[in-house]
Amino acid sequence: MKSINYYYYIKTSRQLTRGSLLKLLTILLMGLASCTDFVEVDPPKNILISETVFNDPATVESALANIYFKIREQGMVSGRNGLTTLMGIYSDDLDYFGFDASFLELYQHNVAGSNNTIQGWWNTAYNIIYATNDIISGVDNSSTLTIEEGEQFKGQALFVRAYVHSLLVSLFGDIPYITTTDYLVNGTASRQSIDVVYKHIISDLNNALMLLENTDDTGERVLPNQLVAKALLARVYLYKENWEMAEDLSSQLIDTYNLEADVNDVFLKESRETLWQLKPGESPRNTQEANELIIQFIPGQKYALTNTLIAAFESGDLRLDHWTGSISNTDGTVTLAFAHKYKYTLTETESLEYSVIFRLAEQYLIRAEARTQLGNISGAQLDLNAIRNRAGLANTTAKTKTDLLNAILKERRVELFAEQGHRWFDLKRTGTAGSVLSAVKPNWQATNVLLPIPETELEANPKLLPQNPGY
Repeated sequence: MKSINYYYYIKTSRQLTRGSLLKLLTILLMGLASCTDFVEVDPPKNILISETVFNDPATVESALANIYFKIREQGMVSGRNGLTTLMGIYSDDLDYFGFDASFLELYQHNVAGSNNTIQGWWNTAYNIIYATNDIISGVDNSSTLTIEEGEQFKGQALFVRAYVHSLLVSLFGDIPYITTTDYLVNGTASRQSIDVVYKHIISDLNNALMLLENTDDTGERVLPNQLVAKALLARVYLYKENWEMAEDLSSQLIDTYNLEADVNDVFLKESRETLWQLKPGESPRNTQEANELIIQFIPGQKYALTNTLIAAFESGDLRLDHWTGSISNTDGTVTLAFAHKYKYTLTETESLEYSVIFRLAEQYLIRAEARTQLGNISGAQLDLNAIRNRAGLANTTAKTKTDLLNAILKERRVELFAEQGHRWFDLKRTGTAGSVLSAVKPNWQATNVLLPIPETELEANPKLLPQNPGY
């Protein structure tokens, strides 16, 4: 019953009192989590959940905790199959030395519509979205929750729905935006254009902003609040090239949070620049990122930082010294670099780091790019220098719009490497994926900017056709 255990991790101050109800809820939620396709959700199961969950705020919290558990342990956000590793090898952040066939397809840029990992991302994402829709509907129809309770629960669910859709649209392009638990409607959903999907995302986030508070009552920044919704909205506006809104929202966050002065403190669980992070479970107590990325033996490694990434660091960059490590095999013939932002592995008895999803440094770089596009060169330089100076580097020498945009993209690479697929999404949105990756990926094709819609989804719902080009 990991979903219920995770509830205690994020809400230790409140105790559940309806044991039998929680057992039923756990069974039902685990059943939902095991669904292999969002179009196949059993409607009677949903009715049972709705009739029990929304009578008590503690059980709604537990349902939300189950969602955060799935975000942390399954799908694309975190874990073994997450964006950090797999879009790292899809771009030029990471090399892959393993033998998983679906991972090799991503690394070698010959992904098929039958790829198991892509199928898993799609299924888990839409199961999480289904769960958020169930919470939204249940809260709206509840007669026992207070107004304040309902607003916080609904706001969190709206944020998660927007967040997961934002990842799907960045990976797959046109997708269905699912806002209901009606399995008949979902089973025949059509793909919507990227612009329409982003309109839905922005709408959900604006609604979440009106409902959520600025605080996280766990004290650990493990629940999304109004400020986290602003962080995602700033990122969305950056991707949509709405520079004014991107600058405004990132400015609000920069005025609220502070950068850590020491790069060694950025990924500790108490970091003051963290906006939202995922707390590890009982076992293991360390982050998924540490598990996957730290090389302890050669041979035996799965991932290593690419030579091009290491070469992108300037001399004297503290991030190279403190956020990367290296290891050689026993005879010294092979030396590999690895991501060492997260430093604590299975030997730790206490979680010293949580998996960071949003942090303030990204907002400085969002504002720097937005200001550059708006012609505020001096303001953009100040933002870029805040990140550079923290890393022990001198102020940027870039003075023109073109030079500054190139400097910001480079800074994003060395600041955000091995984090949530940022490098891939930056290459894709700036139109530079082809020119950069064609030199290091022999199988690169222009159509690789989108992943294929899973074949099983196209077979189950022909309205998802046509398949993305190139597949």
